[in-house]
Amino acid sequence: MNKLWKFFQYGYLVVGFICLVEGVVRWSEERSRAYLFLGFAALTIFMFFFKRHFRKKVEKRNSQNQ
Repeated sequence: MNKLWKFFQYGYLVVGFICLVEGVVRWSEERSRAYLFLGFAALTIFMFFFKRHFRKKVEKRNSQNQ
């Protein structure tokens, strides 16, 4: 199960990168939509680091209990 969570964790980075690229591409055409994509990129990158920190914390706690 832990390997599955690692896989989904990196999915956040993929989605964040796609949103970042879309935000940069749309910057000159639709500024408000570009802000939306850049906001989503920031949110998903933050979620990646948050989930990684939380997963490592749980792994450490589980290894101490065994």
